[in-house]
Amino acid sequence: MPKASNSSIHGTLPSLMGCVFAVFLVTGAALPALPLHIHGDLGFSVFAVGLVAGAQFAAALLCRLRSGTVSDRLGSKFAVVAGAVMAALAGLLYLASTMTTGDPAWSIAILLAGRVLLGGAESFIMIGAQSWCLALAGPGQVGKMIAWIGTAMFVALALGAPLGSFLYSRLGFASIGWATLLGAVATWLLVVFVPATRPATQSRGTARQVLKAVWIPGLAMAFSSVGYGITTAFAVLLFVQNGWQPAWLSFTAFAIALVVARVFFGPLPDRLGGSRTAMIFIVIHSAGLALIWLSPYAWLAFAGSAMAGFGYALVYPGLGMEAVSRAPTEARGLAMGVYTAFIDLALGLFAPLLGLLANVIGVAQIFLIAALLALCAVPIAAWLGAHPARGGTASLTRKK
Repeated sequence: MPKASNSSIHGTLPSLMGCVFAVFLVTGAALPALPLHIHGDLGFSVFAVGLVAGAQFAAALLCRLRSGTVSDRLGSKFAVVAGAVMAALAGLLYLASTMTTGDPAWSIAILLAGRVLLGGAESFIMIGAQSWCLALAGPGQVGKMIAWIGTAMFVALALGAPLGSFLYSRLGFASIGWATLLGAVATWLLVVFVPATRPATQSRGTARQVLKAVWIPGLAMAFSSVGYGITTAFAVLLFVQNGWQPAWLSFTAFAIALVVARVFFGPLPDRLGGSRTAMIFIVIHSAGLALIWLSPYAWLAFAGSAMAGFGYALVYPGLGMEAVSRAPTEARGLAMGVYTAFIDLALGLFAPLLGLLANVIGVAQIFLIAALLALCAVPIAAWLGAHPARGGTASLTRKK
């Protein structure tokens, strides 16, 4: 594939960041509203909250490999547009679920279907946008491209949390459905006029090569992502239980700190190396989760959320750079899909399981468990640093 000019990268990147921003803004808007709607309006348990929250991660997991393959074979633009269609259908299902609240079981079933579709939409849009940027980026820009797309996601999630709280308190859960539908339309409008990249030609056995190359960085990412999933699913409940207000600030502090870290330290993986950067920031992330668990005061818990977000900021691009450097160049979309699937696997399994455990040991205790699981990624990242990719992106970066 021919190299793209810097003008192509700078012209396309804002549109792709806008697509990611739009879909994750509505995803973030649902974060504070879902627990209150499911637990308060429909009367279901904390386990049900974890199940519905985890459904999006599980659906995204099932779509990761498919979204990566579609992006590589049919083009990144096709993947992003497909994600926008799924997001629109998710918004319609959210609205349909509010019309059946008289039957809570039926209402939560429709809501669950909407979450599944939104998980697929998130997967196609995120992987499509990332592979699109990687196709335009040259050596030495891989970590930065991954970080910028991820930054758009977390800016959206940070703004989405207060937006969702406002909409839910004033207009009810139906407003989240309308917001999701409008976000899908905005995603389509942002990408429809952007020139598509040419799909890469893959050889047979590429999928097996990618799985073999990516599973170790993916495993490290899985361990270090449980805290993110726990924060999105249970932080609002924990803060409400303890009377720490505004509860939505728990995740917004996480997301704002993450964005700050990426703005000021975004080039670090390309300069220091992906594995070394990941090791440092995993420890910071784990310490923040432990601080939430220990905290007797609201301000200290909010500081813990911010610390956890700051630490999580460069784990994904750091380990993602290691994943891409080990995969075939023509299968970068699939590599990012497989890599990100490990996050969904961890969150799809742990969100409901830890929600069930929270009914027994309390919500605060699961933040300690997430902190300990994150530390399991440190020795894996150390192994990656000791066994760098041969001739991949990482080595090219170090030669520059």
